[in-house]
Amino acid sequence: MDKLKIIGNGPLEGDISISGAKNAALPILASTLLSPEPVTLRNVPHLRDITTTLDLMGRFGSRFELSDNMSLVADNRDITELRAPYELVKTMRASILFLGPLLTRFGEAEVSLPGGCAIGSRPVNLHIEGLKAMGAHIDIDEGYIKARASRLRGARFVFDVVSVTGTENLMMAAALADGVTVLENAAREPEISDLADCLNAMGARVTGAGSDTVTIRGVDSLHAAEHRVIPDRIESGTFLVAAAATAGRVRIRNTAPQFLDAVLQKLADTGAHLETGSDWIELDMRGRRPRAVGLTTAPYPAFPTDMQAQFVALNAIADGTATVKETIFENRFMHVQELQRMGADIELQGNTAIVRGVDKLHGAPVMATDLRASACLVIAGLAADGETLIDRIYHLDRGYERIEEKLAQLGARIQRVPAAAKAAGGRAVNH
Repeated sequence: MDKLKIIGNGPLEGDISISGAKNAALPILASTLLSPEPVTLRNVPHLRDITTTLDLMGRFGSRFELSDNMSLVADNRDITELRAPYELVKTMRASILFLGPLLTRFGEAEVSLPGGCAIGSRPVNLHIEGLKAMGAHIDIDEGYIKARASRLRGARFVFDVVSVTGTENLMMAAALADGVTVLENAAREPEISDLADCLNAMGARVTGAGSDTVTIRGVDSLHAAEHRVIPDRIESGTFLVAAAATAGRVRIRNTAPQFLDAVLQKLADTGAHLETGSDWIELDMRGRRPRAVGLTTAPYPAFPTDMQAQFVALNAIADGTATVKETIFENRFMHVQELQRMGADIELQGNTAIVRGVDKLHGAPVMATDLRASACLVIAGLAADGETLIDRIYHLDRGYERIEEKLAQLGARIQRVPAAAKAAGGRAVNH
């Protein structure tokens, strides 16, 4: 199992390019199942979750033409399998997104209850209740969601709580339903709007995406289309926080500043100097220690839960004390114990972390527990004295494209360390 070795060595400086958004690309890939004609996608990030998705769609009968520039053509005319098996679904929560497209186009679907990061309960009941409201018959049997419907029909559905994947799944299911579907208390994330743009390019009729009420007027079929995936706002925020934590200066290109208002405001509160353009952001901490900044996570457009861990790392070396409150996932502070191994002064009180900044963190062996916790530990290692060795970085590979290469472009001393092979008799050998 690969590890990352980081030696803290001062400010990050330079320019890097941001990849396509994982959380947009995954539902958009699922949406291509709605069309029997080829769909071309551009700016697709090269990530483990993307590879898993392509493997799963290959099981269904999807065919892909891949290009070196992270473009692909998805051909879903010959779908022969409607079952998403546990061995693939268990590694990626987003697999639930295949339920709606398969059901609405083919009249049935069987999807394993999903896995993914162990950051708390993310129930699929809203997906199931929404599809039932649209006329689906659904059973849960031996760990699988088994759904069927001759044709879904439009319905009004109100989400009890805001659900990003729930909104996406029902949007896709409604695209081929009979009649009009109205989703209320819908998620407003930019990834929702990006999915709607892709669906509409295929001939769907989706309006209101990006607001709390999304309306989908069902059509009989969808057609070929082209779509470019939006930039990854969480990758953007992660590199900006890394620069702030190391008192550095970076410019990120091919990004979308309008998706990062809450994050940029918190970075400004730390004392960072920020400038933005149409597709770039520059952060300059000017060699200063950041100020501690409190925050509370909440659904978009408020502060994203996917940036909470990174700001905990930043606050760990900031001047002052900050309170970080997590309201989305109940188990998303597993990175705190690892930061404490590096000398962080953090106290947990339920869903709140009280972070008292220390002058310096110290390198140590640590273990990643989920995707964003991995990024948190990378930031801590960059800001620490000495060597940090991060284990279980397969989490990191799920959501960050070539992160060690991009950080190295900014001057970081970081390298991937391959796992030692096991020789006969269990003795480790290095090659």
